[in-house]
Amino acid sequence: MHPPIRRALLTLIVALATTPVLAQRADTGTPQLDLPRSELSIGMHRIDVQVASTHPQRQTGLMHRKEMPQHEGMLFVFEQPSVQCFWMRNTLIPLTAAFVQDDGGIVNLADMQPLDESSHCSTKPVRYVLEMNQGWFKQRNLKAGAKLRGPMFAAPR
Repeated sequence: MHPPIRRALLTLIVALATTPVLAQRADTGTPQLDLPRSELSIGMHRIDVQVASTHPQRQTGLMHRKEMPQHEGMLFVFEQPSVQCFWMRNTLIPLTAAFVQDDGGIVNLADMQPLDESSHCSTKPVRYVLEMNQGWFKQRNLKAGAKLRGPMFAAPR
């Protein structure tokens, strides 16, 4: 076998062999409860959010939680707007994802069922995704077009 082909094959084998290990490290099987917190509001409603702003934090999200208080959620922050897609791998509670633009405007909402691995995506590029207990937005009659307020939405980009 030619040395360049052999090197390429070995590189591929090493990459394939280490990929599952890296994926396992990201999911420790325990909920992440120590993320930075912030406060958001929408209409007259206040929300305490944990902020997931790094790739590992976003990757774990709300996995392995058995419950979440009604006034709490998780805000996923991305470096730049793009179409964001979420699933519910290892997520035990039903959630609604609000896909949010830079100005805090909700683009669309998606109800997501526990342990469902189908994708739920934003209909436009967004930088933020807010996950709340399923039904939270509906109970408050909040829909696409409603506007979140908080420190991350006030800063110019």
